[in-house]
Amino acid sequence: QVQLVESGGGLVQPGGSLRLSCAASGGIFSIYAWGWYRQAPGKQRELVARITSGGSTTYAESVKGRFTISRDNAKNTMYLQMNSLKPEDTAVYYCNINRQDPDATIYDYWGRGTQVTISS
Repeated sequence: QVQLVESGGGLVQPGGSLRLSCAASGGIFSIYAWGWYRQAPGKQRELVARITSGGSTTYAESVKGRFTISRDNAKNTMYLQMNSLKPEDTAVYYCNINRQDPDATIYDYWGRGTQVTISS
């Protein structure tokens, strides 16, 4: 059974940094794309950053230059380094992994989320 567990959230002041981790278990995930999403109160869940199995990255415009996504396939772990944090980064951050097989079968898994609060 696939499980994703996020960690590293917390309360930091504006301008601070946090490093989120997402550890996966129950499978081999090197062929999956990994991503971080976030959902603020009253808003829809949005993509923050994504990294493909080949290492290509995509970022939301609002976090470009401040956040860095990375993955360690040997550890089945993904990271999100968040710098220069702003109050608008406050949200629950979710880990996602997914892949689509040649027969179009989609595998899509989510973690339970970790709260990030940016406040003075």
